[in-house]
Amino acid sequence: MRIPDRVVGRIFEPLWDLYEGSHRLKTMRRLKETQYHSPERILEAQNRRLAAMVRHAAGTSVFYRERFAAAGIDPMTVESIEDLRNLPLLTKSDIRSHTDIILSSAYRKRDLVLSKTGGSTGVALEVYCDARGIEMRNGAALRTDEWSGWRLGEPRGAVWGNPPLARTLKSRVRTTLKDRVVYLDTMKFDTATVDGFVAGWKRLRPSLLFGHAHSIYLLAEDLRQRGIDLRPRGIIATSMMLIEPERDVIESVFDCPVTNRYGCEEVSLIGSECEIHEGMHLNADHNIVEFLDDDGAPCAPGREGRLVVTELINFGMPMLRYEVGDRGVPSDRVCPCGRGLPLMESLTGRTADFLLAEGGFRVAGISIIENTLTRIPGLRQMQIVQDRPDHLRVNLVPGREYGDRTEAELCAALRDMLGAGMRIDLNRVDVIPMEKSGKYRFTKCII
Repeated sequence: MRIPDRVVGRIFEPLWDLYEGSHRLKTMRRLKETQYHSPERILEAQNRRLAAMVRHAAGTSVFYRERFAAAGIDPMTVESIEDLRNLPLLTKSDIRSHTDIILSSAYRKRDLVLSKTGGSTGVALEVYCDARGIEMRNGAALRTDEWSGWRLGEPRGAVWGNPPLARTLKSRVRTTLKDRVVYLDTMKFDTATVDGFVAGWKRLRPSLLFGHAHSIYLLAEDLRQRGIDLRPRGIIATSMMLIEPERDVIESVFDCPVTNRYGCEEVSLIGSECEIHEGMHLNADHNIVEFLDDDGAPCAPGREGRLVVTELINFGMPMLRYEVGDRGVPSDRVCPCGRGLPLMESLTGRTADFLLAEGGFRVAGISIIENTLTRIPGLRQMQIVQDRPDHLRVNLVPGREYGDRTEAELCAALRDMLGAGMRIDLNRVDVIPMEKSGKYRFTKCII
């Protein structure tokens, strides 16, 4: 018997938070109010949190104490992110080399929550967060979940790699009474797995479809070919770039708008579209996002830059001016939705997914895909790997119209974008595997 959504949302969800002593729902309720504060009021609150985080980092982290001293920064005088311009960016290499002295001495390492990510290079990165910070991250995610049309207590369908298994009695009770998620494991994306997902969907009747952007697209294509109808009220695409042609297919198949969301394991939610779908609102309650050009100067609105994030809620492992490895375009527009949260016009890709052209400049992998995969007949799926400055290995899954013309048009398009001297090896395959995380990468630069 399916538990009524209202019972889950109004009874089981609050009771579970009370049982665990969690601040998750309290955070969500607070953020649903503060999202409509004026930009000035949001910035003022952001600066207060920044000042508190900087003082905490200086007082409890050897790493930051040394960095502040070397940069000539007095933590007691920091009032805004501009006061940290001389603080070197925190890199993934810094985290790998100095984890223990970055951690706050106010917490025991064993009490912190560990997150691991392979990142774009496949080299493991370990990041810690205190328990309250995790709860606040989850509360922020719930707020943006509701921007899609989903409501607390309603079931969800997740297109995800390595879905969690309920192994303990507590986790089984939680899965049954509260979480109620039907998973499609992207590590086993075949007809039998999709059929199992569809059966689970019809039994649970989720209102939200959530998952990796490209994986949702592959599901949409499979359902369309087989004439299967699933009708969520909201769709959240995350964890990988959402390209517009794939968004169009997803929205057509499911008859539902896609909410594009962006974040990473290290600092959790960074930005999300609201119901207007005109750019991503930045999670300014919990993060400060900088957009920097290649010289380290702030980017003007509309100009693409490197994303640098300062998290304001993780006191266990302060993350000050962390270079995420992605690129995006800041905005000075005001969203018609009425929220005061700042906007990011677009996410343009991960630095590692930019390919190097003959002229020495970088080309966004997502733009290359949009000008090849979505425009040249005969290509069902494609992945471009650049292993040398003058060489591309292109893994491709042929479509129905695949032929000599497909290969000629593809090579011509790639050379037009990346240089006439680019050597290209085409490798036809039956399937392009996901990463270990269950994500899919269109382009890889491994030079």
